[in-house]
Amino acid sequence: MSSHPSMAMSDSGTGSQAGETDICVQHARVLLVAQLEKIKDKGYDFAPPFRQMTVQLYLVGVMWRHGENLDLPNAREHAFQALQSMLVEEGMSRKRARRRIEFLSDKSRVEDGSDAYAVTAGYEAGPDDDSLAVVFDEYRDEVRVSGALWRTYERGKKIMFLGGMVAAFITIWFVTIFLPKTEGVDILAAGLLAAILVMLPAFLIGLLIYRAKIRKADAASPPRA
Repeated sequence: MSSHPSMAMSDSGTGSQAGETDICVQHARVLLVAQLEKIKDKGYDFAPPFRQMTVQLYLVGVMWRHGENLDLPNAREHAFQALQSMLVEEGMSRKRARRRIEFLSDKSRVEDGSDAYAVTAGYEAGPDDDSLAVVFDEYRDEVRVSGALWRTYERGKKIMFLGGMVAAFITIWFVTIFLPKTEGVDILAAGLLAAILVMLPAFLIGLLIYRAKIRKADAASPPRA
């Protein structure tokens, strides 16, 4: 079996396979609607990439279990195929969907080879339980996946690039006006160097702030059992 489910998948299914995939996708969508309804008022504030990954791994577990109920061979692998089909139906390109499935396949197991918590929760989920909320509750106080840290990162990234662009523009303007005999390549190189000199310290400062927050959070949080 391929280490990445998507590598063993074809882009289209026919006959019973396509029907089974559609059944699993529909089941996952119905269950997800019920689960999202239960968490909408819980005030979760996670980084969008983490939230998306968690929900998708959860759906892998949901469709894995449903595939077993349909007596499908290799139901776990089929769950990834169904999720890939689901992503394409929602507007993702096939190439990007394949890459996404490869990423999720890597994240679906932890270091000891067992299934990730979100996958297990999805596998055991029912429409009337709080399984998705239980997964998110596990990470509610985890700084690494917090929405606040993500927003700080996004703002810092924009400021860093804007500062670099401004520094490059000012440098190019200065060299062009006051050193008119400078060649075009040298002017561009000077602008690039100025941008790097602004962006690199900003990046390093942001990295230090991030590491400090992580260390502070780790010190404040008791180890998990």
